[in-house]
Amino acid sequence: MNEALKVLQERGFFQQCTNLEGLSERMDKGPISFYVGIDPTGPSLHIGHMLPVFAARHLCAFGHKACILAGGGTARIGDPSGKTEMRKMLSYETLDKNVESIIAQLGRFLDFDGKTIFHANNKDWLANLNYIDFLREIGSQFSVNRMLSFESYKRRMETGLSFIEFNYQLLQSYDFLMLNEKHNIEMQIGGDDQWGNIVAGVDLIRRLRSKEVFGLTFALVTRADGQKMGKSEKGALFLDPELVSPYEFFQYWRNTMDADVRKFMLLFTFLPIEEIDSYIAENINKAKEKLAYEVTRLIHGKEAADSALEGARAAFGAGGDKSSMPTIEMPYTVFEKGIDIVALFVEAQLASSKSEARRLIEQGGAFVGEATIKDIKAMINTENLNSEKELILRAGKKRFVRIIVR
Repeated sequence: MNEALKVLQERGFFQQCTNLEGLSERMDKGPISFYVGIDPTGPSLHIGHMLPVFAARHLCAFGHKACILAGGGTARIGDPSGKTEMRKMLSYETLDKNVESIIAQLGRFLDFDGKTIFHANNKDWLANLNYIDFLREIGSQFSVNRMLSFESYKRRMETGLSFIEFNYQLLQSYDFLMLNEKHNIEMQIGGDDQWGNIVAGVDLIRRLRSKEVFGLTFALVTRADGQKMGKSEKGALFLDPELVSPYEFFQYWRNTMDADVRKFMLLFTFLPIEEIDSYIAENINKAKEKLAYEVTRLIHGKEAADSALEGARAAFGAGGDKSSMPTIEMPYTVFEKGIDIVALFVEAQLASSKSEARRLIEQGGAFVGEATIKDIKAMINTENLNSEKELILRAGKKRFVRIIVR
């Protein structure tokens, strides 16, 4: 097998390939150009979007060429793959802003040099498409019966599939055709929920241009407990630091279940496999810290990763810099009067509501300093402050807030 493909397989990326033997032979002959589609229906990517992008970096390390395709055109109707209901229609202005924001995010992870790694936007060829011509040339190549055989359409048929969404597969296939003609793109990579769309694009190019191109998909990542990977307590693990702080991002990975550490290190870092296995064998908690540090460094940069590491060590009493912990300020007068524990946890954003705070306290998950508080009527005052006039609150094992009292 081709060396680049072997690396992806060894690290657990592989799920399906349209012709693995043929792809391996093609890549042995020289660099191949491939593309990854990015959905700009929001202003920020989340970590679930990044698996194909990590794979792209591995491929580029072997000299292959990557195109990041922003779906500024296709996002105007939305991909039904993996969805149970129709997506909200977004304005063209919103989609353009989202594309700009996402490309900027990826620019911190990928070196867009315009040659070996470049980006494109399918809005450029879809926005002014002549629908009649499109149906004659492209629509005539598709079988409705075959489209309905793909799992993504089968699931949506149960809840209702709009005609506008039914067109999505044709448009994504057309993207592959356009990229093949404009940039000699010969492979599309993506999550396995894109398998039907990718196969359709491969078939379209074979039918219209008598060329073989390739599709490669990666498994959708789940945790050992069966939950979808990349979901934090606040929701999706976004890359935008304004939505998920580098500290929260770091803590997500630091709290990885033991059974998932090796898998996530293989997929979301570029550490050699031997080094990963060495960390796992030596100390699973050190391996978790290394995982958290590496992913945070790759997404947010070394400075943010260093700060998050220091904050996490301070929170868990292992030294470190407390200033790197999530911090809020509160006036001294609040503690002179006394504040009830429920209100304090809501104020610190460790609970979204008073009812959630009460449940946390009653279940023994609320800590003030090192003390567990189980009384929902408890009052926190100046006696609870440390010598630096600070207070460390903890919710469960994972979430900390440092309160500076002024």
